[in-house]
Amino acid sequence: MVEIMEHNHQSSFSQDHHAFGGHDPSHGAGKNLALAFILNLLFCIIELVGGLFTNSIAILSDSLHDFGDSFSLGLAWYFDKVSRRKPDAKYTYGYKRFTTLSALVNSLVLLGGSGFVLFESFRRLFQPVQADAKGMFLLAVLGVLVNGAAVLRLKKGNSLNERVVSLHMLEDVLGWVAVLIGSIVMLFWDVPVLDPVLSVGISVYILYNVYNNLKSVFRVILQGKPSGLDEESIKKHLLDLPKVLSLHDFHAWTMDSEYVVLTVHLVVEGSMQKEEQQALRAAAHQILKKLEIDHSTIEIEYDSEDCEWCEDESGIPV
Repeated sequence: MVEIMEHNHQSSFSQDHHAFGGHDPSHGAGKNLALAFILNLLFCIIELVGGLFTNSIAILSDSLHDFGDSFSLGLAWYFDKVSRRKPDAKYTYGYKRFTTLSALVNSLVLLGGSGFVLFESFRRLFQPVQADAKGMFLLAVLGVLVNGAAVLRLKKGNSLNERVVSLHMLEDVLGWVAVLIGSIVMLFWDVPVLDPVLSVGISVYILYNVYNNLKSVFRVILQGKPSGLDEESIKKHLLDLPKVLSLHDFHAWTMDSEYVVLTVHLVVEGSMQKEEQQALRAAAHQILKKLEIDHSTIEIEYDSEDCEWCEDESGIPV
């Protein structure tokens, strides 16, 4: 028992401590989301008025996008509060996955908004309307500053929810940079078609990132292995424990892209006593904690036992 408890993995931990990635939850996430929400909502109102005043489809389309972002930020702010609730009889794992729900809704909002913008932009490609380049330039400068401030507030977020919202804001910054460049061109050359062209480009870029966001969201919802988790390293650490002969039924998933859950069966010698099993389980939990596993369930089995989970239907060990 003492041998198990004192088994030293420190040198290996120094290399594999970040097998999944460091968890550094930001306690200021709610405040960051709140400030970003207020900044974005105020600006999209200015943007809507400015788009009508300048007759720019690029700015009007981005104002629609920003209203979607404001909804996303408000939703992210609310679900961030919900996700901090403790486990109860209804949600025994807690409410952490509500941030993933927020990320899903936010991505769908962007998907719908970008589809509408593309439709309007293509229509303007064949019927271009002259836009006020000077007004576009002033709004673009303001857009870069306001959305840039929101990005700076959210860039340290760790959860999938914060990353999705931060990406929305970064896309806004890039979009306004494109509008800024387009307005400068139109100040010197009469090319009204450039306005819808920019809008199409921005929308395509947004749709590409929405696709990547949705892949990450569905990976969490469908309980896929957390991205970046080093399964082989974790197994090696567990198999290095004294008297562990093998392991199976290894499963890992995440609640919200940060909180990692793992279950595993450890097979030991039939002569192992109860006290030794308890010490082994404690040592395994300690290893998993240091490898950034937040919640682990470990079952100890004797090598003489038959486990129905030792292989799948095809006979392949799991």
